[in-house]
Amino acid sequence: MKDTTKLIDELKAGNRLAFKKLIESYQHKVVGTCYGFVKNEKDAEDIAQEVFIEIFRSVSTFKQESEISTWIYRISINKSLDHLRKQNRKKRIQNLIPLLNPFKDKEIPIPSVDLNKQEELELTEKHKILHEAIQKLPENQRIALTLNKFEDLSAREIAEIMETSLQSVESLIHRSKKNLKEILISKYQYLT
Repeated sequence: MKDTTKLIDELKAGNRLAFKKLIESYQHKVVGTCYGFVKNEKDAEDIAQEVFIEIFRSVSTFKQESEISTWIYRISINKSLDHLRKQNRKKRIQNLIPLLNPFKDKEIPIPSVDLNKQEELELTEKHKILHEAIQKLPENQRIALTLNKFEDLSAREIAEIMETSLQSVESLIHRSKKNLKEILISKYQYLT
């Protein structure tokens, strides 16, 4: 805690070496958290850069009422969710483009399937289905589940990050698992 307080004081004073130390300490965790939401390594790295820029800009407002790691997780989650919202807006716009020009011929490449890669393809498809199902969860459930299952955080840590009670987080995790199961079952029934 004493080292953390000193680090924060140095950050607030504009010490670039302290900022470099913060990045080295938290970069892997931030990228991992962002990846848990966006499921794309390049996007996660880009978002992580935005997270550290935000930390640099707003460290003077950090009141030290929570751990710095909690504050960093909050920023990471918010930046990841902002990215997903922007992506969804882009997708909606891209879906409208074919309607504006319905007669344009499109060539759709047909991927060749290597029989040796069949299991890899099945696994990739399962990950895609799971990711799509997670994206259908309500935002708070998605955050709690992602932090719990993909970031391996305890319910208590998640409660602090989400600024809610431990009981609320436990309830969110429980509901997210139940809803995820229902989404996957309905998706499976649709596919069969």
